[in-house]
Amino acid sequence: MDAKRKELARLYVAERGHLQRIASRRIGPTAAPDIVQDVFAALLAKAREHVTLTPSYLAKATRYVAISHFRAETRRKAFFDRITEEQYAPPVVGPDDIAAAREELRRLEFALASLPLRTRQVFMLNRFHHCTYDEIAHGLGVSYSTVEREIAKAIMACRSAREEHRAPSARPNSCD
Repeated sequence: MDAKRKELARLYVAERGHLQRIASRRIGPTAAPDIVQDVFAALLAKAREHVTLTPSYLAKATRYVAISHFRAETRRKAFFDRITEEQYAPPVVGPDDIAAAREELRRLEFALASLPLRTRQVFMLNRFHHCTYDEIAHGLGVSYSTVEREIAKAIMACRSAREEHRAPSARPNSCD
């Protein structure tokens, strides 16, 4: 295998310029050295196999790698050319959306504030401080199932606060 590496090194020195010109015709002079390097790296990885390394074999390999590189670059450019400004621009949030989000946040805060102290503690430890149920149970001196029940109560309170606003009002509208 050492003889194969020496032969590959000799061919690299002898053929590099010619191979770079071949690649340069296909993809331009800036990426040509990289293409030739890729060809030789692939050949070095396959040095275990029986491959007769001739200048014509290297020229064909360089052409194929250059074509593959050209196709990949063409696909990459076409992909980015098809992206519209709306696809990568952040969505514009309108004042109505901001007001609705603030109102929903106020309702959720009120729902959490109206919960019993332990339920609120368990929920906040889990959701805001990322504590596990086991950690909460151990820290508060309660059972795991108690933590599960308290989390369920808090989630139900939050859901009902959100759904109250979404449900159509049964109250008569004073504007009618």
